[in-house]
Amino acid sequence: MPLTMARTGEANVIKKVGGKEETRRFLENLGFVSGGKVTVVSEIGGNMIVNVKESRVAINRDMANKIII
Repeated sequence: MPLTMARTGEANVIKKVGGKEETRRFLENLGFVSGGKVTVVSEIGGNMIVNVKESRVAINRDMANKIII
């Protein structure tokens, strides 16, 4: 399921990062890699704040839909 379906505060493991090559590379540079852990901190208006690799990252709904957990 996409990251947008994850519950707040629940730790999840990333199974796949989709999208175009440049989008995948951008997300991987932020720390969204297969096998990595991601936790949703909050969701406001479709935009999400997530914990990934010991840091908080804000991503929009389109980016979150490309991250499969």
